[in-house]
Amino acid sequence: MKNILYKNTNISFTDSGQGNAIVLLHGFLENKKMWTEYAALFSEKYRVITIDLLGHGDTECLGYVHEMEENANVVNEVLEHLQIEKAIILGHSMGGYVGLAFAELYPKKIQKLVLQNSTSKEDSAEKKTNRTRAIKAVKQNYVSFVSLAIANLFSENNRIRLAEEIEKVKTEALKTPLQGIVASLEGMKIRKDREELIRKNLFPILLVLGKKDPVLNYEESLAQIEDTTAELVSFEDGHMSHIENKEALKSILLDFFE
Repeated sequence: MKNILYKNTNISFTDSGQGNAIVLLHGFLENKKMWTEYAALFSEKYRVITIDLLGHGDTECLGYVHEMEENANVVNEVLEHLQIEKAIILGHSMGGYVGLAFAELYPKKIQKLVLQNSTSKEDSAEKKTNRTRAIKAVKQNYVSFVSLAIANLFSENNRIRLAEEIEKVKTEALKTPLQGIVASLEGMKIRKDREELIRKNLFPILLVLGKKDPVLNYEESLAQIEDTTAELVSFEDGHMSHIENKEALKSILLDFFE
């Protein structure tokens, strides 16, 4: 595990393997540990960097709103530090929002982009209201908010089958500080719509979706890649494809990286 300072804030990351660089970005309430198994596999052929985004894992908070652009600058800072000029970015959920912000801010540094259970669309008015409610809820009862939030990411039929995995995800999520949770919810709420970025077809994009994703509407998600060169992979499960569809996802990602 390595660290750098960005705006006097400690940023934690890992760096393993050699070859073309792949950056793995976790989602909300997750941290770089979610990628351990994937990083081990990918680093057999590639240089793999996993980063704890602001207020998650071993990375400190930076103020009261963690904007996606600020997280993208953190990613850039790590790449600069490692002297990596171009990378494939894979972002799960919020990590995808950060990946898109990175692609917009540093277009020459992106080789390919994977949006896993993520979207280029901004929050709808309803979603924004829900984020505000979530901020209130987590301040009132942190543990119950986190536990419920994690269980709700899996498709219903997987909540029993993957009970053990879900507990592990909850354990990691409960390490996220309150400020990190609130600042990320605020940041996601105000993020820009970046559908235009997908339409430009500037670099290869892979969109990974779950048909029973409780967080992202499947049909709406499809609309953003209509008439683009983006590739689509759909699973029959929820928001956590890296757990719910682990083996299939691994081989799909390796194919796309090629």
